[in-house]
Amino acid sequence: MNPVFIGLGLLVGFLVGLTGVGGGALMTPSLIFLGVEPLTAVGTDLLYATITRVFGVFFHQRKGKIRYDIALRLFAGSVPAVVLGGIILREIDREVLNDYLTVLLGIILVASAVLSLLKGEINIPIKPRWAYVYLLGFVVGLTVQFTSVGAGVIVSFTLMNVARIDPRDVVGVTIFYGLALSALSFLNYASVGSVDYSLAILLVLGAIPGVYLGTHVNRSADRGKLKKAINIIILLIGLFTLMSG
Repeated sequence: MNPVFIGLGLLVGFLVGLTGVGGGALMTPSLIFLGVEPLTAVGTDLLYATITRVFGVFFHQRKGKIRYDIALRLFAGSVPAVVLGGIILREIDREVLNDYLTVLLGIILVASAVLSLLKGEINIPIKPRWAYVYLLGFVVGLTVQFTSVGAGVIVSFTLMNVARIDPRDVVGVTIFYGLALSALSFLNYASVGSVDYSLAILLVLGAIPGVYLGTHVNRSADRGKLKKAINIIILLIGLFTLMSG
């Protein structure tokens, strides 16, 4: 039992419980940095994210703050993206995917972190339509399929700035949609043997107390400052990932 991975699960779980963002953006690059193959890092993170989000959905459902109408439309848009991703995983050489995956991950991290840091300061003048929600689901679905990053930061940013959704509803939508998307995407990686189950268990063992602790600390912390801090960390990780790629 490697305590490093339990500690990583604890740290990421704590930060997610504390700020509500950054799970995939921190976990996948951290696993790659610790020597895990990029494809396996993404697949393992998707399983980790699925298990931890089950708890998140449970708590938000008890508060009645999940808008399933939005979440299910996002997921419907993501289904064809996940199918497309599964085809690509089987048809393209594994070494080629690993080479480009690191660079793609870095780009997504930098872009999503910048969007989050700008959130609340810009307002995109686009008239809200349901068609855009399906399109957003497709784009994010394809992004998550290959990097495990995007469901939280990108969806939250877009729903608040484009769809004008109440921020209090966005968190529940993001968690439920993220659960459905990570579970479906995980199946693609499981089918090609790119999931380390023993590693995922270690991460979850650390994540459960981490999320619990982060949630409690969150009650007395300045959430805005914490989100800004975590997104700066994501930005730095993204830049480091790009340089290493």
